[in-house]
Amino acid sequence: MKKESHSKGWNAIKTNDSWAIFKIMGEFVNGYEKLSRIGPCISIFGSARTKENNKYYLLAQRVANAIVNSGYGVITGGGPGIMEAGNKGAHLAGGTSVGLNIELPFEQHDNPYIDNDKSLDFDYFFVRKVMFVKYSQGFVVMPGGFGTLDELFEAITLIQTKKIEKFPIILVGTDYWEGLLDWIKKTLLDKFQNISATDLDLIHLVDTEDQVIEILDGFYKKYQLSPNF
Repeated sequence: MKKESHSKGWNAIKTNDSWAIFKIMGEFVNGYEKLSRIGPCISIFGSARTKENNKYYLLAQRVANAIVNSGYGVITGGGPGIMEAGNKGAHLAGGTSVGLNIELPFEQHDNPYIDNDKSLDFDYFFVRKVMFVKYSQGFVVMPGGFGTLDELFEAITLIQTKKIEKFPIILVGTDYWEGLLDWIKKTLLDKFQNISATDLDLIHLVDTEDQVIEILDGFYKKYQLSPNF
């Protein structure tokens, strides 16, 4: 009897896994349908824990404002902190403001600066990350935690391995990112040769909104803007 009960339990898990495929497909279909209409956008990443009076919140808002004034929309993770600052800057500048929200047990909730028709909710991180990469013409990465690092390194890896087309990856905040870049250069590159020197060409380090726009504009003067939508 115990053996039969154990077998039924495994069968139930397998069935649940199979049905989950349809939920995953639904998230992809909904994301593709909504985001295919947004136009060229730049993603802004950063910590959900950043407060409104923090210098990086204020800088993210200015960066988003400048991005909109340069003809792009803004995509964020849809939550508080840096994400809210990005959506707020885009909203106040009258531009496209997209939020790709993820359901989490803490921290995450929709911010009020996302366009009503451009707010999406996801259960699966991997689906959400596909949307960021597919519908962004650049990544602006503000100070953040593990989630921000995950999104940063996924983008670098996909470009490095030529799974996606090259686009600018801009780290904002020398005092935050300099140590990581030093470690990458000294350890990954010089000491262990686990990356190539050209891989570092993918990453830019800046401190102002003007520098962000300079890199975006400079990149798309060299490479044709070919949005994947």
